[in-house]
Amino acid sequence: MNSEYIPVMLIENLLYADQYAIDGIAPHSASTLDDAIKLATAELLSLQNQQGYWVFELEADCTIPAEYILMMHYLDEIDSVLQRKIAHFLRGHQNPDGSYPLYKGGPGDISCTIKVYYALKLAGDDIQSPTLHSAGEWIRHRGGAAKANVFTRIMLAMFEQVPWRAAPFIPVEIMLLPKWFPFHIDKVSYWSRTVMVPLSILCSYKVKARNPSKIGVAELFLIPPDQETHYFSHVKTPLGKAILLLDRLGRRLERFIPDSIRRKATAKACDWFMARLNGIDGLGAIFTAMVNAYEVMDYLGVPVDDPQRQIARAAIDKLLVVKGDTAYCQPCVSPIWDTGLAALTLQEVDRHASDPHTRQALQAALHWLAGKQLRDEPGDWQIQRPSLAGGGWAFQFGNSYYPDVDDTAVVAYAMLQADDVKYAGNIQRAAGWIAGMQSRNGGYGAFDADNTHYYLNQIPFADHGALLDPPTADVSGRCIMLLGKLAVRHLEYGTVVKDCLAYLRAQQESDGSWFGRWGTNYIYGTWSVLYGYEAAGIPRNDPSIQKAVLWLKAKQRADGGWGEDNLGYHDASVRGEADNSTAFHTALAILALLSAGETDSREVETGVHHLLKTQRADGFWRDDSFNAPGFPKFFYLKYHGYDKFFPLWALARYRNDRYAADMRPAATA
Repeated sequence: MNSEYIPVMLIENLLYADQYAIDGIAPHSASTLDDAIKLATAELLSLQNQQGYWVFELEADCTIPAEYILMMHYLDEIDSVLQRKIAHFLRGHQNPDGSYPLYKGGPGDISCTIKVYYALKLAGDDIQSPTLHSAGEWIRHRGGAAKANVFTRIMLAMFEQVPWRAAPFIPVEIMLLPKWFPFHIDKVSYWSRTVMVPLSILCSYKVKARNPSKIGVAELFLIPPDQETHYFSHVKTPLGKAILLLDRLGRRLERFIPDSIRRKATAKACDWFMARLNGIDGLGAIFTAMVNAYEVMDYLGVPVDDPQRQIARAAIDKLLVVKGDTAYCQPCVSPIWDTGLAALTLQEVDRHASDPHTRQALQAALHWLAGKQLRDEPGDWQIQRPSLAGGGWAFQFGNSYYPDVDDTAVVAYAMLQADDVKYAGNIQRAAGWIAGMQSRNGGYGAFDADNTHYYLNQIPFADHGALLDPPTADVSGRCIMLLGKLAVRHLEYGTVVKDCLAYLRAQQESDGSWFGRWGTNYIYGTWSVLYGYEAAGIPRNDPSIQKAVLWLKAKQRADGGWGEDNLGYHDASVRGEADNSTAFHTALAILALLSAGETDSREVETGVHHLLKTQRADGFWRDDSFNAPGFPKFFYLKYHGYDKFFPLWALARYRNDRYAADMRPAATA
């Protein structure tokens, strides 16, 4: 056995050998399983912050660190030491063919590759260096920089590399449109609002990057940018083409907009995003929105030493991860989500093995989470639900305008499982808020209700197809996890749960799986729903559950694990499949099967065996793959905590269910 793994299969020490041996695979001894759980638990506890929370790195593709370098040159605020470290990081993530992918192991993406190329050139790399030469060849072979997506072309326009007609028309006057108009900022997702409002100012005034070295990327174009006429060739649908005509008409008419109207719209946009700057956590608590807001502050002449501007920059810099001679920038941080999931994991660990250190860690985590609940703070969700009282949790350390439905369900459920009366008020407020955020179709979005104006994904700006926050199965599964459990004693949630279950049944794929919007992918979605079904008390012989069980079992790999690639977001025929098993997907599949009552199944047993044999000497597991989308098909993430707490959760749940089964009275004749 590889020396980096702990000795989990000591045959001479195995218990239950006759009872659980399956197809020649040695069973797991209680002591060996306990040792694996204890080792992982100790390591997880050691990573808890003194304040009670956990926060793991949240890594995106190379677009974000490249944009950090671009931001420094846009503003002429260049930290050469930091730039060198980010450039070193970028060089190390190139595909062998010269491209840069959206997730590790994925195919090259032209927009990501263009941004990295430009960032490295700004950082001083020569275009004949191996990195830039191969990247440039790859870009040109795929049509050149004119084929970049909308966000990349806006960046190129700001750096004066393409004309502004290469970018969509985003006039700041959108702030003055009435709510009944086909487009209104309240009709798009929270992340779209926070990005678009400051961006509309930059685009309306055609703000130019300072670019002190006057570095360009003309070599990446096959046709000179001023002569290119096919910047929007990706628009194919009749509705999209009609909207594109309106976009072009609007650009022609822009010069007739009175200065007074533009000033009024600009003031409204500034008031909107300045009210939501969110202190040290930044606008929307997401990188792109923060950068846009910071660049607008610079354009408006806010001095560098202004306290508000300094805080806005500090919020961006808080996203940096610096390790020795490398650095990268996160898109946001995930402490509420990480802490909620870590708490659920440790509650499972401690269910039948009370440990004072684990209990103390759980108390500290829940106490910290209780203090982060949003109550009377204003939020954009109140536009859709003006009479609804607050009670949610954000995803990040602070994001008061945008509580997260998913995080709220997880945190409140952890508090519910703690069975501590001091959290009764937190749970009640959270449950009431979640119930009120239900969409008309019975499902739940992540931040908004009824955010389903799908025609808006046809506008030129929305070539990423992620302008909206519609209901999804994974978030809905978490909501019935909480409300279904509460509905036993709180009948007012009965209708909400019933409607959500109907939505989930309608969302089940023909093969039995569910789509995973916020985690990769169908294994994640199926776990989310089955866990919710179990908490809501759905009988395990329900046809919907049994169909999902068959799908999960069919997707188990020969090594006993499960794996799923982000390719499934692009090609549904490979859903639930990957070249390699991961600890994350194996854990989710085991947890899903255990929720469905499959404790004694061969698939669960071999899945547990896989986790035990791949546990590392430090008690954790290591998956190199990206495990979640920010936007399916366009933006992917790696939650660095997922290969740490999910496998531990699965092992603890298996041990506890196995123990419970052994404690059942034997059947009598």
